[in-house]
Amino acid sequence: MQTPWGPLDVADAHVHFLSWGFYSTLARQKGGDVSVETLLGSLALPAPPRDPAELGRQWAAEFDRHGVAHACLIASVPGDMASVAAAMAACPGRFHGYFFVNPRQADALERLEQAFASGLRGVCLFPAMFSFSMASAEVAAIVARTATQPGAVLFVHCGVLSVGIRRRLGLPSHFDMRFSNPLMLHHLALRHPTLPFVIPHFGAGMFREALMLADLCPNVYFDTSSSNSWTKYLCPPPSLEQVFERALAVAGPRRLLFGSDSSVFPQGWNKHVFDQQAEVLLKLGVPASEAALILGGNLARILSPDR
Repeated sequence: MQTPWGPLDVADAHVHFLSWGFYSTLARQKGGDVSVETLLGSLALPAPPRDPAELGRQWAAEFDRHGVAHACLIASVPGDMASVAAAMAACPGRFHGYFFVNPRQADALERLEQAFASGLRGVCLFPAMFSFSMASAEVAAIVARTATQPGAVLFVHCGVLSVGIRRRLGLPSHFDMRFSNPLMLHHLALRHPTLPFVIPHFGAGMFREALMLADLCPNVYFDTSSSNSWTKYLCPPPSLEQVFERALAVAGPRRLLFGSDSSVFPQGWNKHVFDQQAEVLLKLGVPASEAALILGGNLARILSPDR
């Protein structure tokens, strides 16, 4: 991609893959025999292809249009990892597959093995969404297995959690913030020092705690995605420039991963997020070598089987 630093390989560490299977899950949760078409009509969204491989090709074309070399596609409900695997198979070498795991499900480890066998490598844990503690034995087992998988990463959503589609559909979101503190990852990150732990949105409101964790654990990374509206919870609210400045001071340029938090068509890739973050990095005087790491190089490194 042509960037303010010249041509760079840009990779997006955070793209939600909202497949037909994803919307089917929401329709079942809505109940009352609601069809996927009816559900999407209420959201004023076009229906994705029923074939996830075709949706993968649509995303590949979208990334081609913007010059994005690679992206992490996140299967955003437990059990939809096959959709991302199909997209990866349709576009070899283009996508990295991430998937949700609920450790409270009896077959969580079996689902983990199925996902690894299909080529997915990003294990996504949402403690507040599924009301589990990062100190539980079930989580310990998942993390231990993930640490043995070449090229795997552990993605843990901390801080404030809000799912806009669920809110628009009137679906309950009984998220439990007691489990959202990034410091709950400390013992696991220390126990598995070769496993990258990725915290999206700079900790989503728990920025101080996320910084503390990153300072103590060199295998903790920040995913820079979303609008970062969580800054309203801090007093005074920091600018995005201040957020990046502090993250760079504590974690350094080798532990930041650019992410857009893109999700739906026709909106497609959130280029405005890239433009905003690139502008911030320029203002901070980040050189081309470090911009190349943040915008794609770091992601390629941590997802490499030989890291």
